[in-house]
Amino acid sequence: MFSPSFVLSIAFSALLNSAGLASAVPTGFGLRPRDATALTADQLAAFAPFTQFARAAYCDPSKIQGWKCGQACDALPGFQPTLTGGDGNAEQFFFVGFWPDQKTVVVAHQGTNPDELESDLTDIDIPKEALNSTLFPNVPDGVEVHSGFADEHQKTASQILDEIKKLMTQNSATSVTLIGHSLGGALSELETLFMKLNLPNSTTIKGVTYGTPRVGNKDFVTFFDQQISDFTRVNNEHDLVPIVPGRFLGFEHPKGEVHIVSPGNAVACSGDDDATDSQCTIKTVPNILDGSVANHLGPYEGISMGTSACV
Repeated sequence: MFSPSFVLSIAFSALLNSAGLASAVPTGFGLRPRDATALTADQLAAFAPFTQFARAAYCDPSKIQGWKCGQACDALPGFQPTLTGGDGNAEQFFFVGFWPDQKTVVVAHQGTNPDELESDLTDIDIPKEALNSTLFPNVPDGVEVHSGFADEHQKTASQILDEIKKLMTQNSATSVTLIGHSLGGALSELETLFMKLNLPNSTTIKGVTYGTPRVGNKDFVTFFDQQISDFTRVNNEHDLVPIVPGRFLGFEHPKGEVHIVSPGNAVACSGDDDATDSQCTIKTVPNILDGSVANHLGPYEGISMGTSACV
């Protein structure tokens, strides 16, 4: 399960929640209803390939290079990985490749490995910082993000961007898809914006993340929503990770929540981090004491995450 450092960060949030600080930043609350719309079975099933990519990102690069990572790779025949990296600790595993089935370049980032302390410490580096203006040009003043996530993203940003440009040229591709779970989801959220700001305007950018913690402040969310039109963050049942870091610390989520309420039953929640429908995460898990660590790992419609799921 999760290491003591990650549990400590959860406990810290719980302490502040119990002190009543969690209600200090109820952005949008009470202004107007935020509804949830049920997904059809076909809509829910359509997430499976992206979920498998997120699962594959936990696999050692040696298995990704030949696309022989077991069930996740078997579920996505024909995918062509061209760049892998990371050590699963100081630098999260990641891979880049071309997905002929959807004619898109895919980038997937590994989530938190509970067995590796350094990656867990990245999660709890809570102070916010401005985005690197070289990597993120023309970002408005006031935009701030989780320092640990920003620092981790910078390690591979330029390398991944170069590989994407090469693959787009080689395959006449105009689409890029960013995918990740947990910490990998936070990295993919940052990368979705990064690619939007650094690739041609004609590029179609899509982000799909799972169990993603909050990444940035209100200004970040506002700018992200303005720039990104196709972003989905999938939350599973009572997963507690999507409600940390707390809103009382100045963090918020962008729009795009899909909440798996129970197996086979999911809803799309309107708005950003201010849903009022009882089926959305912010209401289902009002504080981490109502949350579940087990739900963080899945299963997401039968697909589990983590290094143990890389079989």
